[in-house]
Amino acid sequence: MCGRFTLHASKEELFDQFELDQLFEEFEPRYNIAPGQRVLAIIHDGNKRRAGYLKWGLVPGWAKDPKIGYKMINARSESAHQKPSFKQLLSSKRCLIIADSFYEWKRDEKGKQPKRIAPKNRKLFAFAGLWDKWTNDEEELFTCTILTQDANDFMKDIHDRMPVILPKEKEAEWLEPKKWTLQEASHFLAQVGMEDLEAYNVSPYVNAARNEGEACIEPLI
Repeated sequence: MCGRFTLHASKEELFDQFELDQLFEEFEPRYNIAPGQRVLAIIHDGNKRRAGYLKWGLVPGWAKDPKIGYKMINARSESAHQKPSFKQLLSSKRCLIIADSFYEWKRDEKGKQPKRIAPKNRKLFAFAGLWDKWTNDEEELFTCTILTQDANDFMKDIHDRMPVILPKEKEAEWLEPKKWTLQEASHFLAQVGMEDLEAYNVSPYVNAARNEGEACIEPLI
């Protein structure tokens, strides 16, 4: 799964890495992004890439209650094409969710040890995401979910699931505006490959979603 991540790059780095040509409002470094909060994402509107914020926790357009989003922060890539909440989004509402690391908790005899994890040799990367728009008479929500997959050999020692991290050369293909069939989307996710990862222990300070700042990512000595 993926339940917490970070993004503390500069705007200049984001523009350079993701080929953006627009400003996005209120960007600030984050060290402990949690479900229910805003995440920086990129979509393609058919003409160009657009960066902005989505609420993390998917609320399908047909949902009766937006609280369903708290149960839908992740979507299993292996079965997303079979689920009513995700299969239509795989066709045309794919997004990049930008990060520079994520957290996972490894169980041991002492409890759960939080770890900060990131691809080797990449300062910024993108999770494969899906997004949707939900409205009623009183509000309008733009929300997203992060796709996950079985853990690779590195992650198996920490957790049995991991987010789908898109290789740099696959980001444009995932984001392109053309409609995919469910078969095409499933094939892409099954063949996307996995990044080499590295990790280190961090303080339990990160356990509380309200905690923020560089203390969240400092190596635990």
